[in-house]
Amino acid sequence: MTESSALSPVPIANRDGVLRFYFGPMDCGKSTLALQMNYNHGRQGRRGMVLTKHDRSGGPRITSRIGLGSDAVEVDDELDLVALVTDRTPIDYVICDEACFYTVAQIEQLADLTDDFGIDVYAFGLASDFRSRMFPAAQRLFELADEISRLQVEVLCWCGRPGLLNARVVDGALVRTGEQVVIGDTGADPVRYQVLCRRHYRSGDLGVS
Repeated sequence: MTESSALSPVPIANRDGVLRFYFGPMDCGKSTLALQMNYNHGRQGRRGMVLTKHDRSGGPRITSRIGLGSDAVEVDDELDLVALVTDRTPIDYVICDEACFYTVAQIEQLADLTDDFGIDVYAFGLASDFRSRMFPAAQRLFELADEISRLQVEVLCWCGRPGLLNARVVDGALVRTGEQVVIGDTGADPVRYQVLCRRHYRSGDLGVS
């Protein structure tokens, strides 16, 4: 149990919650699935909360590249997720988009919500960064989650092979150094991201003629 949630008595959950982590590269539909899951649970009368961090919209929203969107709570590094969720109307489930950007302590708090309060937590995010190194929060989710699923929507490299790794492209060139988190999308901005197969990620070939 994390220090923050240990400051007050913790009720014993009367049901088993589940902590699930859905991961994959950019463009594989993580945010779309998060929005669909929230919709499906809400239709059945379940009470939920939607969280995100560093969404492409720049605001407290979950947005997908196919045009879907929903308001969400923006997670910053100081936010105590146990306090946030338990201070609201009784919550049955929490949707956590971009969970790879959360702190490791916040991943522990998600596990507390599941184990101590019986709340279902569905986390979505990247596994690795532009250097092909695992995000600390994603690593902790791999270690703690009850269920781990690679999303099955196939993302392709420019060559047609499965896209596995997220390359950061600055002014048209692949870069391998810099801050771990720099917000960008897959468009033509000065900083953008491109999904590549392992071969072309390692060689740095963006397929640009």
